[in-house]
Amino acid sequence: MRIHYPILPSWGGCLTLAVLLLVSTPCWSQTPSNPAPSGERHQTISLAEAAVRALQSNLDISISRQTKESRLFDITVEQAKFDPTLSVNGQYNRTVNPLNRPVFGGTIPNLTDIQIFDQRNTSVTVDATQNLITGGNIDLNYSPARSNVNPDVARGFLYNPAYTGGLALTITQPLLRNAGIDVTKTFIKVAQNNADVEQHVFRDRVLTVLATVEQTYWEVVFANENLQVAQAALKAAEELLATNRAKAKAGVMSIVDVLQAEAAVASRVEQVLVAEKSIRDQEDQLRRLLNPGEEDLRQDMRLTPTDAPVTVLEPLSLQEAIDIAIEQRPEIVQAKKNVESGELNKQFAKNQLLPTLSFQGTMGLAGLGGDYPQSVQRNLSGDYYNYGAGLVLSYPLGNRSAVSTYNKRQLESRNAETTLASVRQQIIIGVREAVRRVQTDFKRIETTRSARIMAEKQLQAEQERLKVGLSTTRFVLDFQRDLATAQGNELRATVDYNKSLSNLARHKATTLDRYNLQVQ
Repeated sequence: MRIHYPILPSWGGCLTLAVLLLVSTPCWSQTPSNPAPSGERHQTISLAEAAVRALQSNLDISISRQTKESRLFDITVEQAKFDPTLSVNGQYNRTVNPLNRPVFGGTIPNLTDIQIFDQRNTSVTVDATQNLITGGNIDLNYSPARSNVNPDVARGFLYNPAYTGGLALTITQPLLRNAGIDVTKTFIKVAQNNADVEQHVFRDRVLTVLATVEQTYWEVVFANENLQVAQAALKAAEELLATNRAKAKAGVMSIVDVLQAEAAVASRVEQVLVAEKSIRDQEDQLRRLLNPGEEDLRQDMRLTPTDAPVTVLEPLSLQEAIDIAIEQRPEIVQAKKNVESGELNKQFAKNQLLPTLSFQGTMGLAGLGGDYPQSVQRNLSGDYYNYGAGLVLSYPLGNRSAVSTYNKRQLESRNAETTLASVRQQIIIGVREAVRRVQTDFKRIETTRSARIMAEKQLQAEQERLKVGLSTTRFVLDFQRDLATAQGNELRATVDYNKSLSNLARHKATTLDRYNLQVQ
């Protein structure tokens, strides 16, 4: 995998528009909300850094990468079936037999006693076989041998010991079943398709990891900003409590208003605690995706995101998004390769329905001599030879196994085509939903921003009324709560919009392009 560290200008900091509109809401912070306690490590991290680290260390990525590489060996296994084979066989045999009758040229015409016939044979056979891409094979055999018998019965033998040599070439070529380059290369092509499928499974895993990192990263961003909202609400309640206590001490406010403010402070302290826990939970989820070592995972590490979410609507074209997804989604390529493999297996099974008809031709040379060089010389002289040719036909009656296999491969091929159509439909529906989610979440940002601005104005007006005695502490606390809720809703809408952009990129399979990453 070649990795380029990207620059993401749209996420580099807070947009001017956001600063103008989020009057009470803090800009997307790039520093920790609270100083880290002693013994606690702190680290800032950008979205690009998180993505790259996850791809480098993620365990699922490692498993998928190794599986992808193992498929390449399957191709070699199928190609190795056409590698030549060389075999050498050496033997020594001695046979001592009693003779019950004369041996022509070896014993006297009539036997008066049992004679011993002691024969020794030493032979070496060198055989080279090569499978042909046409489905046939060539066999070259060379078999020199040495034989001798006991001298007392060796009368009449021309050579004792005698050296013989045989050189034979045999060619076998199927004419129907298993004949042809397309048939013999079927399983090589299937192995290549499986390797391509695994390559895209690996790419799909990479996209999934990146999308998961993005979703989790934005949740960390939300948790940090939501803590600031909770802290701001707590501070406002504490200021109101201090004011109420001063007024109660001066005798211009009842103790009930003080108690209401104290209850609000206690409630908002709880909200701050819950928000702090949520940050830790989301940070742990992000750290798990980065897959640090177990020792590092045991340590207290605070991750502070440095990228701010975008709040600008990106140009969207539904049809263009669908076309990109159909072209780039790994599932499409996988389904197409499965269709191709299904067709290859079906054609191979169809070929197996044919009877076996093979041509076989052979030719050979022979030699004889009193020593090995003489035997070789006569072997290669061409004076002693043999040749022959023939056809071999066989066909199993009924051929039920081949017929059943062919029917099965037909169904598998149809299923692969149906799966491809189903995947295309799922991708189209998924992209349509992802585009709608982006558009809806962007509208949510505008709506929640308006609601937050109105909540600010209402709170400000109610605080002014409280100063002149026209309102109560309860109403002010309610409007403070409404403002905190509105701020949280705006944060949630903004983060959801960025998560929707990530989701759309995942559906279009363009997440790698956003980080200038290439899977090789």
